[in-house]
Amino acid sequence: MRIAVTGSIATDYLMTFPGRFSEQLVADQLDRVSLSFLVDELEVRRGGVAANISFGLAQLGQSPVLVAAVGEDFNTDYRSWLKRHGVDTSGVRVSELKHTARFLCTTDLDQNQMASFYTGAMEEARFIELAPIAERLGVLDLVVISPNDPEAMVRHTVECRQLGLPFMADPGQQLARMEGPQVRKLVDGATYLVTNDYEKALLETKTGWSSDDVLARVGTRITTLGAKGCIIETSDGVVCEVLAAPEQQRTDPTGVGDAFRAGFLAGLAWGLGLEPSAQIGSMVATYVLEHIGTQEYELDADEFCERLGRVYGTDAAERVRGELP
Repeated sequence: MRIAVTGSIATDYLMTFPGRFSEQLVADQLDRVSLSFLVDELEVRRGGVAANISFGLAQLGQSPVLVAAVGEDFNTDYRSWLKRHGVDTSGVRVSELKHTARFLCTTDLDQNQMASFYTGAMEEARFIELAPIAERLGVLDLVVISPNDPEAMVRHTVECRQLGLPFMADPGQQLARMEGPQVRKLVDGATYLVTNDYEKALLETKTGWSSDDVLARVGTRITTLGAKGCIIETSDGVVCEVLAAPEQQRTDPTGVGDAFRAGFLAGLAWGLGLEPSAQIGSMVATYVLEHIGTQEYELDADEFCERLGRVYGTDAAERVRGELP
């Protein structure tokens, strides 16, 4: 199964605040917040939603093609890092004017996060066309539309419909920037729609669609619930819940959702059902949670299957044992 992953590539600046954001917010002063957090740690890591998903897919033996826009600084070592880990970067556009996007995120003791994102070269993703990429590869079985320049997200979705390519709508944090008509274009006709529970409610508010309305327009809807796992619903009325896989240690939640998507997509590529795919996604997500940085984990096949079997049963482990590299 050949998967194209569109979305952001970024450099992550990850900081740790040794307190709680909630204790710094004064209820009757929220209309004029002015805060500065003295952080203990700063980690600079490779990131970006599309790059994180692609890295995870490659860890699971897939060969995703990454489709995104970056600055010339991407060619310093980030490109070679991804290629060395099995990601096809031939779909990446390099800007002549702007730097690769930057993600600045501070995490408190309760794993709450405050973040800012500088788009930089990412806004040039709107100039990338999917048709030449599909022609060059010969086939695209699925296109992931993950957080990106909003115009690029809508354009890629429209292209998928025109080319008859199945796509996964994953609007994420860009829901805050997109208006109702854009969100409706992004979602309508998606084979898969993935959001967290907050984004689910925001999507329904912006589109004016009920939960049933959304399900009537997509094939499968996956709603992630953090530590509670996820819920999968289909337009045929099938509903299942998958519990989150417990972590050995909780280090940093940045990129956990991207890892879930990578595992879920790998399960689909292996021909597994929705529930087994979500189990794999949940297991991969714990690896990211246990590390600082979104691409700092390694998947050992034996260990992964042992942990998967411990949480979801021996059948779950046996389903993936022969698929892992």
